[in-house]
Amino acid sequence: MDANNRWFILFTVVIALLLAVMPLPYAWLWFRPAFCALLVIFWTTRMPQSLGVGFAWLVGIAEDLVTGSTLGAHALSLAVLAYFSLLTYQRTRAFNPAQQLMWVFVLVGINQLLGNWVHSLVGKTVPGLTFLWPALTTALLWPLVTPWLHGIASRLRVR
Repeated sequence: MDANNRWFILFTVVIALLLAVMPLPYAWLWFRPAFCALLVIFWTTRMPQSLGVGFAWLVGIAEDLVTGSTLGAHALSLAVLAYFSLLTYQRTRAFNPAQQLMWVFVLVGINQLLGNWVHSLVGKTVPGLTFLWPALTTALLWPLVTPWLHGIASRLRVR
């Protein structure tokens, strides 16, 4: 992986981390998309031979530090998300946009479920299925964000 690839990928991760802590009104907090999860899915499916579970774990540790959550909660859930993404990346490339949207919902839902489980271990429970709202908003963002990222990555020759 050359220097352009690393800098652009790092830039996208920093933007995702900033969006993860961007102030929102209290009523909207549960609807914040999982930007880091979206990026992990995007980069692991675009560059599966270079970016994998270790990349996702590092992004998760950074997200834990930036958001002030339990250390390892995002790292664990993003590593599992990357694993499932890597298992299915060849198949999901052939999916139509609606199927990709559903698959992203499932992946981010698993990510949110694991994060909620870790938070419940330390006594921070979430009532009902509220923790799944970010999975829905992230899936709805997928068809908007990925063509844009693909276009920029192609122009910069990120491979």
